[in-house]
Amino acid sequence: MSLPAGIYFMSGNDAVAEGAIIAGCRFFAGYPITPSSEIAERLSRRLPEVGGIFIQGEDEIASIMAIIGASWGGLKAMTATSGPGFSLMQESIGFAAMTETPVVIVNVQRAGPSTGMPTYVGQGDVMQAKWGSHGPYEIIAISPSSVQECFDFTIRAFNLAEKYRVPVIVLMDERLSHLYEKVRVPPQDEIIIINRKKPKSKEEFLPFMPDDDLIPPMPPVGEGYFFHVTGLTHDEKGYPKMDPNVQEKLIRRLCDKIRKHADEIIDIEMHMMDDAKIAIVAFGSVVRSAMRTIKIARKNGAKVGLINLKTIWPFPEKQIYELASNGVEHFVVAEVNYGQVFLEVQRAVRGEAEVHGVFKMGGALPSPLEIWSTINKVM
Repeated sequence: MSLPAGIYFMSGNDAVAEGAIIAGCRFFAGYPITPSSEIAERLSRRLPEVGGIFIQGEDEIASIMAIIGASWGGLKAMTATSGPGFSLMQESIGFAAMTETPVVIVNVQRAGPSTGMPTYVGQGDVMQAKWGSHGPYEIIAISPSSVQECFDFTIRAFNLAEKYRVPVIVLMDERLSHLYEKVRVPPQDEIIIINRKKPKSKEEFLPFMPDDDLIPPMPPVGEGYFFHVTGLTHDEKGYPKMDPNVQEKLIRRLCDKIRKHADEIIDIEMHMMDDAKIAIVAFGSVVRSAMRTIKIARKNGAKVGLINLKTIWPFPEKQIYELASNGVEHFVVAEVNYGQVFLEVQRAVRGEAEVHGVFKMGGALPSPLEIWSTINKVM
């Protein structure tokens, strides 16, 4: 059974596993990789208890293709990995985007590139999450910054995947995955669970004919619907069409179903921003360093606030531009990579504010004093 309502003490990885079960996940396929392995370990025990299926794939490619197949079979499905495994999954993520398959991919980021430092923190997969597969497409990537959010955001990831028929990536990091904190599991009637739309009629059914929201209903295999699923450019029937006009129509819809709902998807949290002239931009575990920095800054008379990027893709460029246009003079981006989010913030402000970076290459978080030192310089 799902965890009963109550207060628990668990790690970020365990919180992901329990959140997935409550969200309705009944299929997991994955390959062990540090620092995400505890997600698979816990689900290998827990899924059979709730009537679900656990598979250890021979590799990450097999694992993500298995969850795509399970999703078309009608199950909510998930995998979990880290940097090297995430790289192997990229072609299949593109396939899931093209076939509009709702799946959840948890990427517990570690210090890279290559094998890097498998047991140390990193945040270097931000751009890969958005652009890792080839061709134009849109996905959703969300980033928890507490163990409670690991639980909550996993549920939200399934809801987003089911609602928009799109791969959703939970961009965690090593520090958070192995952190133990209190987690509140709310009563079932307080938890919002979204399930995919099903076609209303078998007679008039076209598997890739969208509703007004640009999202087509999705039938499971085995219920009498006839359809074809392919990674090739396809028409509303699902059959391949090597036609530039069909390609144009399809890809615009696949992108626009996310872009046109961006305001519904994007979630950012602001702290002390009402009078802020300087905004720290952070996500994941770095939010903790940023919160401490605000206390230091305010004690020293600096009007500093925080923008916590709970949604990274779609990027909240409109919200950041509005802040830059209404009094925020400097943005200080703190991240465990060499400026991936920094470049997005720089693009989003459109010259209305200055953007500064506090970069760590992996293995450690930017400290509050390092962030404060940069703020001191811009002041």
